[in-house]
Amino acid sequence: MTSKTMPPAHNGEATKDRRSHSVHKIGGTSMSNIEAVFDNILIGGRKNEELYNRIFVVSAYGGITDLLLENKKTGEPGVFALYAGSENDWAWGDALSRVQSRMLEINADAFDDEADRKLADRFVQERVEGVRSCLIDLQRICGYGHFKLKEHLMTVREMISGIGEAHSAHNTMLLLRRRGVNAEFVDLSGWRESESMSLEDRIRDAFVDIDVQTVMPIVTGYTQAADGLMGIYGRGYSEVTFSAIACVTSAKEAVIHKEFHLSSADPRIVGADKVQPIGRTNYDVADQLSNMGMEAIHPRAAKGLRQQGIPLRIVNTFEPNHPGTVIDESWTPEEARIEIVTGLENAFEIEVFDQDMVGIPGSGEVALTAFRRFKVPLVSWSMNANTMSFYVSAPMKQVRRVIENIQKHQPGADIQTRKIDIVSAIGANLRAKNILGEAISAIEKSNLDLLATHVSGRGVDIQFAFPDGSYTEAVEILHQALIENTGYELIDAKKTAA
Repeated sequence: MTSKTMPPAHNGEATKDRRSHSVHKIGGTSMSNIEAVFDNILIGGRKNEELYNRIFVVSAYGGITDLLLENKKTGEPGVFALYAGSENDWAWGDALSRVQSRMLEINADAFDDEADRKLADRFVQERVEGVRSCLIDLQRICGYGHFKLKEHLMTVREMISGIGEAHSAHNTMLLLRRRGVNAEFVDLSGWRESESMSLEDRIRDAFVDIDVQTVMPIVTGYTQAADGLMGIYGRGYSEVTFSAIACVTSAKEAVIHKEFHLSSADPRIVGADKVQPIGRTNYDVADQLSNMGMEAIHPRAAKGLRQQGIPLRIVNTFEPNHPGTVIDESWTPEEARIEIVTGLENAFEIEVFDQDMVGIPGSGEVALTAFRRFKVPLVSWSMNANTMSFYVSAPMKQVRRVIENIQKHQPGADIQTRKIDIVSAIGANLRAKNILGEAISAIEKSNLDLLATHVSGRGVDIQFAFPDGSYTEAVEILHQALIENTGYELIDAKKTAA
């Protein structure tokens, strides 16, 4: 079968046959403001053919995935967490009913047309009750000794999470059709499909008969794939789906719609009148932002776009006329400059001193293995003859496990830990001698106590470690010294976009 939109599979090199369409991702917070999404993103002032050549990947409505899995911030258990615990056979079922009620409330607010609302409600009922029946059957089967529930939990997590994106995508399709747009619901969740496919093959199969010049595809952010997106990417799966669709379809541009601009600092800290939207940067900066917990895009999702030379644009849902931020691998500013000051509060410094490490090749491997075992990602680390310093952002429980494991394998080591704040000055080109000096000078003039500094040879970020409780002041001081007092404005995306 020949696709109307699919180019041949790529080998990892940037394609020269770039298509005329763009791929967009709309986040959950934005999706919850339905009128803003329609007025500012999906339709706005567009008519006829202007509506098309755009593919939309949608997240679940705000809060739905938290109810389905667990609350991302508080850890409060959702349907999956209650089912996995199985302490109360009825608890997860009651939680699933609450999700269904919340989805029906969203439908009631979204649809003025009764026929559309009934279609939307039936869709929710089919998905929720289908999942309920499946979970009951699995629970019954695992009552026999030959079947273990824990062996199926990741599959259960994937199935449950897919309900949210299917709900929002189906609703969006119905609302668009009511407004006269030729929209199509593209369900990548694998609902009631028996064939297992790779992520890329499922996308190709779904788009094989879709002509994006005359159809607006509304796609689920969750994709059922043979390898399992949830197990690999966690809750960043919707951005991975978005990136894969852009790569498979050879999009000219990938666009993420957020509820804020990608700016030079958090406006709540330095003031909205002092921050500057970042007009243009590259994927190196995007990776560093992910390392600081401020994701422009999931780093695994960025990889495909980066390899195929597809620019990524980050725009504000509520400012549709603003060009936003363009992230482009081929671009590096000629002038060295800091673009953003951000960081991590409540991080930890773990210092391992061991005299026996001196002159021993690979002596840091014991500690690194401990971090890998307990899945604690490193923000940065350094090593000299007898001391290793690790900087991490993780729960104290995991940090303790890492320390105990290192101590077990290096009984002679003296291990010290303390809570710290990490502030990072990030830019696409920091290869200027004066930047670090200006930062240190500003810190010395303040009341801040600088504990450590880490400068990467790639010239993308400079990290500063401060005692716990210093974060807000440190961001203010560094933003003022490195951005506000420099006399330059960040690059305007309108002037530099390709």
